[in-house]
Amino acid sequence: MNLIRHTDSGFSSKLNKLIAASSLFDPGVEQRALEIIRAVQRRGDKALLHYTEKFDGAKLTPGKLRVGQAELAGAWRATDTRTRKAIRLAKANVALFAKRSLRKNWQARNAQGGVVGEKFDPFARVGVYIPGGTAPLASTTLMTVTLAKVAGCREIVACTPCGKDGQVNTALLAALGQAGATEVYRVGGAQAIAAMACGTKTIRPVQKIFGPGNAYVVAAKRLLFGRVAIDLLPGPSEMFILADSSANPKFAAADLLAQAEHGSGDERVWFASNSKKLITDVQRELKRQLPALSRREFIRKALRKNGWLIHVKSINDGIALANRIAPEHCELMLRKPGQAVKALTTVGAIFVGPWAPTVLGDYVAGPSHTLPTGGAGASFAGLTVDQFQRRTSVVKYSRPALAKSIETIRTFAEIEGLDAHGRSAEIRLED
Repeated sequence: MNLIRHTDSGFSSKLNKLIAASSLFDPGVEQRALEIIRAVQRRGDKALLHYTEKFDGAKLTPGKLRVGQAELAGAWRATDTRTRKAIRLAKANVALFAKRSLRKNWQARNAQGGVVGEKFDPFARVGVYIPGGTAPLASTTLMTVTLAKVAGCREIVACTPCGKDGQVNTALLAALGQAGATEVYRVGGAQAIAAMACGTKTIRPVQKIFGPGNAYVVAAKRLLFGRVAIDLLPGPSEMFILADSSANPKFAAADLLAQAEHGSGDERVWFASNSKKLITDVQRELKRQLPALSRREFIRKALRKNGWLIHVKSINDGIALANRIAPEHCELMLRKPGQAVKALTTVGAIFVGPWAPTVLGDYVAGPSHTLPTGGAGASFAGLTVDQFQRRTSVVKYSRPALAKSIETIRTFAEIEGLDAHGRSAEIRLED
């Protein structure tokens, strides 16, 4: 990992480097994603088959794009008891959290006696992207599709990459079936986002797209915003740890390694502390633990490119840095974390104390692990069940309530020079 200290000359410029825009905003990535989107718009299923062969090595026919219900059921039967138990437990926690977060219809009377309120309806047809490749994320299925199911979405379309043999990971398919996906397609990358947004002969368009992905997937989501609704911009994983001398360096190193192992090479991890000794101890632990990990080459690549050990002057400086970066995950390994929890306002999710590793959020705690990355946390929150609900305002007035409002209506109509606006209300009160 790269090391910088607050005592270094040019410390501020070095901080700017590590906060620099992530791969999500690479113009080259955006241009290639745009080319893929246009190809899918022009050629539909043929483009999907072309890119599936090009990027995943699988030669499919249009009839093989969709995973049948029999295949989903077979995946569940083929899944071992231990995995089934883990899927059920995680799904239950996610569903419980989601049910508590659902928006509920309400109404009230305003000062003139008019009835106003909101109603919340599930989107009828939603799309969910599930990353595959070197790490088929069965957990992401539960963190996305389960929310759509709890919200009441009738049609839940899932897209995920297949292997060279055209098959999708069995555990991932088992989780998709259990979570409630109604359609599953073995299509990945920016082409999957384009298909769900624009539609092809095989994949009908959806109203809103959810789920994390690599830089190309996120670029496609951003480019298609407006053509279809988009949840947020969750790209390659990020981790920020803020620690004081009370932290256990073994725990910190293990958590940094965990978030760097996804495999894109664009993962970003930061460890900030006011303790020089702790930083040295974490460096030692990283070197000790890394050789035993199966994905160590992926991890090394990510740590060389975007791994940072930062010696800050104070914990308050570390909090300010975290708010500047707006990381996906933030762990607090502090004696007194309460103030930091209050002060952190841009991070995707906060994990408090030595017994709350980020992996709990990844797999089982309950809140969705689909979170903003690349600095988007400054503007976006993580995925919640209410994002699967469409809000509609409702207005109901009686004649007396309209009469009490007419003078205000007249005034605004005159200000804006829109006399037909005012007349549309006045005409109702003439008889």
